[in-house]
Amino acid sequence: MEPEKEIGKILMIDDDEDVLLAAKLLLKKHAHQVIIEKNPNKIPFLLNNDTYDVILLDMNFSKDITSGKEGYYWLSQILEKDPNAVVILITAFGDVEMAVRALKEGATDFVLKPWQNEKLLATISTAIKLKKSYLEVDQLKKAKKLLEEDINQPYKDIIGKSESMQHVYNLIDKVAKTDANVLILGENGTGKELVARAIHLRSLRKDKVFVSVDMGAITETLFESELFGHTKGAFTDAREDRTGRFEIANGGTLFLDEIGNLSLPLQSKLLASLQNRQVTRIGSNKPIQIDIRLICATNMPIHDMVGENTFRQDLLYRINTVEITIPPLRERVKDIPLLAEHFVHMYAGKYRKSISKIDKTATEILQHYNWPGNIRELQHAIERAIIMCENELLTMDDFFFLTLNTTHEDTLPLNFNLEEIEKNVIQKAINKHSGNISKAAKELGLTRASLYRRLEKHGL
Repeated sequence: MEPEKEIGKILMIDDDEDVLLAAKLLLKKHAHQVIIEKNPNKIPFLLNNDTYDVILLDMNFSKDITSGKEGYYWLSQILEKDPNAVVILITAFGDVEMAVRALKEGATDFVLKPWQNEKLLATISTAIKLKKSYLEVDQLKKAKKLLEEDINQPYKDIIGKSESMQHVYNLIDKVAKTDANVLILGENGTGKELVARAIHLRSLRKDKVFVSVDMGAITETLFESELFGHTKGAFTDAREDRTGRFEIANGGTLFLDEIGNLSLPLQSKLLASLQNRQVTRIGSNKPIQIDIRLICATNMPIHDMVGENTFRQDLLYRINTVEITIPPLRERVKDIPLLAEHFVHMYAGKYRKSISKIDKTATEILQHYNWPGNIRELQHAIERAIIMCENELLTMDDFFFLTLNTTHEDTLPLNFNLEEIEKNVIQKAINKHSGNISKAAKELGLTRASLYRRLEKHGL
């Protein structure tokens, strides 16, 4: 069985045919392909039409036997075409000084005429390894450049140019470099965790861990174990020590999502840990000091919950040094085409579909739909449309499942009676804010007294 050849493709340029034939006879046993050429003027053609792992280049040709000028010239031409080219110079014993100069100008190595076969093969083998290292370094540089571009591209994962989103970006920029606790408010599917991660990535803790905990998914019995940890034997199923999320996040950022779902007893335990900056594992009496940046989020009306005594006011003060409210998708309609385009590219690639656009009518449908599930619902709608679409363009027919559902309160009214429109708009504002007159009046641009008069007028 023929041994595997380690060398790929070699190009050798020398005006001595005997040298070329001798080299080819030797190298073809160790390389997949050996190309020999006696005319250096063909170098540009050869480089334009192929790539080579190693190029063996004579320093002197018949027109200029001893000065090496032609060698320097063709070396520069090769490196201009491919800066990573591995060029081994072939030179006579008396040309060593020229070879050293050529090394300074970019050559990889040189071999002396007449060469020793083992020495030539060893030099080429080393050059092959060097070529690979050049490529690895080049890939690392490109990866580094892409990483830097990602870092320098603000809010790459948060898509939106609307005025309301610009306000969110401004708050993120202001709060990120501090260690202030942040409370993110917003409906389901608005991207609260993306905002939390954006804060972390712009913080002084960006090189540390970001730990996300869905508080709504943690049961009462597992709360302390999940957040604070436990020791082996602390309870029946505690077969080994467990590190809690607070410890895991130590030095970094802890994101507590859906914090409004916590019961009052669990709120008390959380508050105690935040105030004391320490946790104690279940089954242990030894407190563990913690250093975290806390970010919380909820889709619940947490300020109203304080008034209803279902959320502790002192815990709210602790977690919302700065508050960021993410607008629902229906309040940032201008961002819908951008988001839709992003998800089209994402899912067209995932499902290998040649779909790149949504037509104007379909886009208008998306902009008039109410999106109760916000961005998450839009994402799922685009994914479903991409899967079912049989054309190269998404049209309104691909979103039939949305148009069937647009018969809710936010569609355009068929009745253009101004009294009825005013009544409907006021009712929507009241419903949106769960009967909170102050908030409804503020959104409608009215005083509380004016709103009360209109409520009485319309019998609401």
